[in-house]
Amino acid sequence: MAQCLLSVHEFLQDSFIPQVAALCSEEAEKLARKNQLSFCELVRPFCRLSTEVHMRDPNNQLHVIKNLKIVVNSIVTQPPLQAVIRKLLNDVVAANQPAEGLVPNVITAGDYDLNISDRSIKASVPWYNKWKETLTELNTSKYYSATTPWFESYRESFFQCMPASDHEFLNNYLACMLVVSSHEPEPVEQFLKLSQEQHRIQHSTDYSYPKWFTPNTLKYYVLLHDVSGGDEKRADSIYEEMIQRYGTQGCYLLKINSRTSIKGADEQIPDPWSQYIQKNSVHSQDSYEAASTTAIPNKNSDHIVPVDGLENYEKEALSDSLKTHPLDQLSDTGGSFDGLDNGRPPGSTTETKKAVTVTPHGSCLTLTDHDRIRQFVQEFTFRGLIPHVEKTIRQLNDQLISRKGLSRSLLSATKKWFTGGKVPEKSVNELKNTSGLLYPPEAPELQIRKMADLCFLVQHYDLAYSCYHTAKKDFLNDQAMLYAAGALEMAAVSAFLQPGAPRPYPAHYMETAIQTFRDICKNMVLAERCVLLSAEILKSQGKYSESAALLIRLTSEDSDLRSALLLEQAAHCFINMKSPMVRKFAFHMILAGHRFSKAGQKKHALRCYCQAMQVYKGKGWSLAEDHINFTIGRQSVTLRQLDNAVSAFRHILINDSKQPASQQGTFLREYLYVYKNVCQQSPDSPLPQLPLPYINSSETRVFFGHNRRPAEGEKQAATHVSLDQEYDGESSQQWRELEEQVVAVVNRGVLPVNFQPTQYCLSSNSDNSKFPLAVVQEPITVEVSFKNPLKVPLLLTDLSLLWKFQPKDFSRNQNEELKEPISNEKDLLSKEKSFSDVIGTEDISELLINNEETKIARLKLFPQQTGELHILGIVYNLSTIPSANSLDGVAPPNNVPTGKFISNGMSVRGRQDLEIQGPRLNGTKEEKTSIQYGPDRRLDPIITPQMPLLEVFFINFPTGLLCGEIRKAHVEFVNVSKCPLTGLKVVSKRPEFFTFGSNTEARTPLSPAASMNCSAYKTVVTDSTSGCSVLTSSVTPVDFGFGGGHQPEVVDIPLTDSVLAPGASVQLPLWLRGPDEEGVHEINFLFYYESTEKQSQMRHRVLRHTAVICTSKSLNVRATVSRSNALQDEESKGGKMLVFVDVENMNTSEAGVKEFHIVQVSSSSRNWKLQKSVNPAADKDTKLTSRERAKMCFKVVRCNQSSLSAEQSSDKYTFGDIVFGGEQIISSTTPCADFFFRSCLSKFKKKPLPPTNGSLKSAPDESVRLIQKCSEVNLHVIVLWKAYVIEDNKQLIIEGQHHVTLHTIGTEALSFPQKQEQPEMVLLKFGRTEQPAVAVRPSPEQLSNLIKTSLQYPESFNHPFHQKSLCIVPVTLVLSNSSHADVEVIIDLRHKTTGPEALEIHGSFTWLGQTQYKLHLKSHEVFGLKLNACFVHTGIYNLGTPRVFAKLANQVTLFETSQQSSMPALIVINNV
Repeated sequence: MAQCLLSVHEFLQDSFIPQVAALCSEEAEKLARKNQLSFCELVRPFCRLSTEVHMRDPNNQLHVIKNLKIVVNSIVTQPPLQAVIRKLLNDVVAANQPAEGLVPNVITAGDYDLNISDRSIKASVPWYNKWKETLTELNTSKYYSATTPWFESYRESFFQCMPASDHEFLNNYLACMLVVSSHEPEPVEQFLKLSQEQHRIQHSTDYSYPKWFTPNTLKYYVLLHDVSGGDEKRADSIYEEMIQRYGTQGCYLLKINSRTSIKGADEQIPDPWSQYIQKNSVHSQDSYEAASTTAIPNKNSDHIVPVDGLENYEKEALSDSLKTHPLDQLSDTGGSFDGLDNGRPPGSTTETKKAVTVTPHGSCLTLTDHDRIRQFVQEFTFRGLIPHVEKTIRQLNDQLISRKGLSRSLLSATKKWFTGGKVPEKSVNELKNTSGLLYPPEAPELQIRKMADLCFLVQHYDLAYSCYHTAKKDFLNDQAMLYAAGALEMAAVSAFLQPGAPRPYPAHYMETAIQTFRDICKNMVLAERCVLLSAEILKSQGKYSESAALLIRLTSEDSDLRSALLLEQAAHCFINMKSPMVRKFAFHMILAGHRFSKAGQKKHALRCYCQAMQVYKGKGWSLAEDHINFTIGRQSVTLRQLDNAVSAFRHILINDSKQPASQQGTFLREYLYVYKNVCQQSPDSPLPQLPLPYINSSETRVFFGHNRRPAEGEKQAATHVSLDQEYDGESSQQWRELEEQVVAVVNRGVLPVNFQPTQYCLSSNSDNSKFPLAVVQEPITVEVSFKNPLKVPLLLTDLSLLWKFQPKDFSRNQNEELKEPISNEKDLLSKEKSFSDVIGTEDISELLINNEETKIARLKLFPQQTGELHILGIVYNLSTIPSANSLDGVAPPNNVPTGKFISNGMSVRGRQDLEIQGPRLNGTKEEKTSIQYGPDRRLDPIITPQMPLLEVFFINFPTGLLCGEIRKAHVEFVNVSKCPLTGLKVVSKRPEFFTFGSNTEARTPLSPAASMNCSAYKTVVTDSTSGCSVLTSSVTPVDFGFGGGHQPEVVDIPLTDSVLAPGASVQLPLWLRGPDEEGVHEINFLFYYESTEKQSQMRHRVLRHTAVICTSKSLNVRATVSRSNALQDEESKGGKMLVFVDVENMNTSEAGVKEFHIVQVSSSSRNWKLQKSVNPAADKDTKLTSRERAKMCFKVVRCNQSSLSAEQSSDKYTFGDIVFGGEQIISSTTPCADFFFRSCLSKFKKKPLPPTNGSLKSAPDESVRLIQKCSEVNLHVIVLWKAYVIEDNKQLIIEGQHHVTLHTIGTEALSFPQKQEQPEMVLLKFGRTEQPAVAVRPSPEQLSNLIKTSLQYPESFNHPFHQKSLCIVPVTLVLSNSSHADVEVIIDLRHKTTGPEALEIHGSFTWLGQTQYKLHLKSHEVFGLKLNACFVHTGIYNLGTPRVFAKLANQVTLFETSQQSSMPALIVINNV
């Protein structure tokens, strides 16, 4: 049980106290009424004696009575009705509420406050920590109180209201005070009248109530004298007369009202009556006769609403106080037991309170009068009551001894009774049900009981126990069960109260008594009294479990209030146990709350549920939590605590509910109904927070800018950024790199320090640490993700963004005064738009979210001024769907107007804040060791001044191309803003895919022939005689955006005057070339532009476009280059090579391609050019159908660059065209040259040369490099083709070009790189291996190209051997220096004799003359060395025996040139 203010002994003593009746004359009552009190109320605060009282027991032993209390009540002749008592108890409980705002008493759950684990719960128990936390929460909860004053008040009132019964005498009157005023004419006669009245009431058969203890009731005569208005001498004389008549022990003169209204008006006199006068009692009729006592008994009367109808009977005077009980009129008031939910105006509470405070009690009494009343009670007890009780006990003892024939005293007799053989007591169930048996008043069994009760009242518990025990046996023998149960009850209490505790508390006596009262006698009131007594005793002994079982056993359906209070006390027993049973506490608090609710005690019900919620919350018992919260919500609505109701219903909705859809629908409707009432009560308050639907704040995305325009016919808008695109981290990084690249180019190769990449769409994946930038008059779209956790659909209407805006002018000085921030919260509350000139808002009128669905909503803002914007949250109406009421099948609650949500659904307006947690910081050590989060500023954009806005449209932009196909499209640039834009550039990682044309010729019109054939190239009709001969032209890469420090990825877009005016548009041609690899290609374009007016906040803007191109196979080109053996040629001038071009048609006709035609082969190089075709076909161009191959051979010669200076010649590229058709495609113009430079040179740049150490270059490295250069060609071959495609029964001509770059002699080059096979996995080796430095040597292939050798001789030679035996043939050895440096050459003519086959190969010939020559060849010098070969026989000889060694002129190392690549020099010697 809960902690009580009284100890168990004080409680038991105060439950049974001597009863004294009071009969007052009208004049005496008037004197008391001067103090707003009746006579009984006047003496009540002084009825506890402050001194000990002594009396002698029947054995003449002195007995001391401590702390004796008596009670004085007016005589009421009608017993109170049970309904009246129930109403009184109900009001007492309702009036006692826990004080709000006070610190609650700390609960003592066993030894919990010290260390719960030491005594009861071991720390190893897995649920120990969780329940310890729960107990801690319960301790500190504002809903929990360790004391229950309402229960104590109930218990006190219950004992006061106990009617006198036939089976006991505890509530019978022991004495009667007859009170007469000294002002009456004949006070003595009035005493006689009152005495006769008392005798008539006691002995007349007309009155069965009240009950009297003995036939000769003690009468005590009291003369009441008013000091302020009476004659004191007369009063003294009357008192003297009374002494003579009644003796000094039978009368008393009580002087009161010493205080006048004038004298001492300011003096503060204590009011001891207030705590007594507010407690209703069935014995205090007068408390209802005056308006001064209309207050409901409550110490905290602020929280109590008066009961309906109470004022109806308060002011009525009682005509005959002795006929009817004053509380009986309660049954006619029509007031329900629900004393809280009524329609009384709030002001009535304060009016009643004022009535109490205006007229204090005891206003005519001084402190001396207080002492006089106290002295009067003491005198009455000492001189009247106690002697009377002592005398009565002696008489009863003598009667019993004489009747029973026992020994002289019961005290000695009890020893025999207890030591003798005991008869086993029969169980209650075996006994015959004779609860209706009544003893006559003079029956000896009742006399024993009367003596026992009298001893108990004067605290003689030993004698009382003996008598009760004796009476119990007699009653059981007679099977008088009501009497037996009463004796058992009091025997148990007496045994407990005996000083020194000679015997243990017989709890089985109480259990038998309770069972008898409840089951046999059917008297729940007496059973309840037993339970209240026994539970308190067991609690005092620490037997909380037994106490709880006892309390729970008496809960029944006949009284909800009693059941609620006992269940609550049982719950406190569970939590006060040695091992606190917290769950049982919570469960029984729920049961108590339910019964409180049925009893109409709404506040107590709410408190019980709140206490239980402390235990159940957060343990995963969601259904229990839902039930408790729902009940708390309902009770709070009834008590008009709407804020609490909203909070409770909110918890039901925001938890992951496992309730069925119908129940969830009920919860939601209740919540909305309560919310609506809250909003109606305070219409001017800020918008409340709504719990539904869930908003996933981290998924919120913010988009700056207009939505993308859809495609119109052949016009396709740039893809840019939209909210429909999914985030791709790799793509995002690419866009960032592109922007950094173009910004660095604009800023002369350096990225600005304050560079902030443009982010149009902010999400949880983007970097939100900086304030994003938005532009005036451009929309801001906020995408919010809603989730409906319920199984019923939600309807949101009138969705708007809630914002706060700080106006700021960025063009002025930074130190300007800040203006007042503006918010649209009031606008949204009243649905006005007074700030639309600052920030325009676009609403969503309706959004339906089905059950357990996630849905996004996109809301827009239109900033009209510059400044700082903060998007705070969303405002919307939350509604149920009208059909939901009929679907879920649950009737609406009784207190909700049904029509409201059947017709149109219940709707409330509220808000949800968008609060986004930033990323967790993990940079510094402090951040790693603690949990810190960075800012997320995606909802706090800075609104900057106007900027230009570019839109890009692609016209006739293809989606599919052949590899290498050239297609012409157009791009339209539109400035849709009010600001001119400039500095338009485009950047892409794939510059080889597109071109806007060269700086010089991009805008020149195409040739007539090209326009006639719809060709993308610039063409010229060729002369038929010039077939297969070269047509040359030369250009510099700078014209096409290469060289001169340009980055090929960043392309300037040519605008007129470099500016695009507001509203203006321009169309530019765009040539595209299909990538060389087949498949799907995503090519990113980033358009960069600036405003003509520089701004501090936003320096540039970008526009993104992703082109998706699907390419299919076309041609595959392979090429090799080799030196020609012929060194002397009139056209070559020191250099000639052969290029072999192998073209294969890889297309398998899936794109509808019939055939390919090779229309032209062009070359491009700084040093070389095509000369002519070696194998011209008869029909000029070469046709290739599917999977066919063609092989072509071309002569290549060095360019004639003598007319150009060295610097110019190094930059000039010479284009040589060999035309196979009738039209020459000028390969040095757009687009052919563009794609050549973009494809070949960009690839060349991507392959950096091996790094060199500048001035530290060693001599061997330099020599190797010079030797390597001899074999380098750097010749680019461009194969231009046409394909005939059938599409929609029409034949179309497609053009294209492929590039092959020949770097070195003898190495095969491809038009696109082959896929490299993955190398086999090898084991990883850890550790660094020191490799010795190896001297760099050139490869044999490179050495063979240093000196080119050729033998000139006749193919056959006739010699008459019969005339001359030696045949001498002149041979010229031609040496050509292929390098750029001077070379020293050594020629050795001696035959190698190392191998056995030497003679076979060389035959028998020798070189005549000098066998070794040393020559010095300058750069590219050709030298002919005259030699003579000598033959002695006819035959075929190989003259290729000379060995040639070469070294650079300034080097020491000698390299031998290899002749393996040369053809055998065969000569035929004939004999003539």
